[in-house]
Amino acid sequence: MQSKIRHLFSILCLAAAPAAMAQPAAMPACPEKNVLYWQAFPPGGESDLSARHQQVVLKKKCAAIDTIIQYKAGAGGGLMWGQMNNLPGDGLNVVGINLPHIVFQPIEGEVQYKTADITPAFWFHYTPDVLVVPESSPIKSFADFVAAAKKSPGKMNLGGSGLNSANHAAHERLNAAFGIQSTYVPYKGTGDMSMAVVGAQIDGAVTYTPFAIANRGKVRALAVAMEKRHPLMPEVPTFRELGVDWIDGAYRGIGVPKSTSPENRKKIADMWLALNNDPEMKELAAKSGFELVNVGNEQMDAFMRERIKLYVEGAQRLGLGKKK
Repeated sequence: MQSKIRHLFSILCLAAAPAAMAQPAAMPACPEKNVLYWQAFPPGGESDLSARHQQVVLKKKCAAIDTIIQYKAGAGGGLMWGQMNNLPGDGLNVVGINLPHIVFQPIEGEVQYKTADITPAFWFHYTPDVLVVPESSPIKSFADFVAAAKKSPGKMNLGGSGLNSANHAAHERLNAAFGIQSTYVPYKGTGDMSMAVVGAQIDGAVTYTPFAIANRGKVRALAVAMEKRHPLMPEVPTFRELGVDWIDGAYRGIGVPKSTSPENRKKIADMWLALNNDPEMKELAAKSGFELVNVGNEQMDAFMRERIKLYVEGAQRLGLGKKK
């Protein structure tokens, strides 16, 4: 498992390499018509925030067109992803996609699509996993957390967004990696979970860095799944420092209908790469706790193979598909 994660991170480092290696010489030609950017989740979440950032920067680069954000939420994103191949493959329709969701959901079998039905065009960032507790908690460090969890196996309740989600998978990995038993408490979304954690109704949460950053002073971050400490949380150790080579989180990207031509798919990928390399985008992402990555056409196949292998293993820990 650790070697796979190390190999994956090497892919991400290559994908996010300096401009001379990764980015085109100039912004690709702007679309001739408005771009329809379909979201699989309701407004207000991290996927929506990402799309809003991109909308702003794309308007600056392509003033003559608009990026129109459309919402088709339901089934944890599965409703939109099950219908995305019905959209026109004209290069003007793009869909927000997420990992590990598009791997976990088909394994669970409650959605109308398979992972192979999704055509990723570009992965633009990930939100690293982070473990947090309420600010009022007597747990002051990760060592305190492990000691408390081992003292009372199964009694520590950790919240997360959704069942069979990135948060759920991270919780199971946390238990397995550190030999503890804590109980996962799923919430409908980060908003519901936020009130429970801040109000100390639960012992903590396995969530993402934007949540920890937005709630500084209300929650205490104990460990983060990054290669290096987060610049906005320099006091928080990485899981790697704590002895586990864990660099992961929820990845966000854009997919296209299968009928989209390779040429249009590449144009879209080049456009999103240019957005990621824009200084304003980098500033917006940094303030929100998003870690930018550039996974386009050249890196896509290797990236997806590694991700699918890792998430299939995670699905086994979650017991997905066994109830059939």
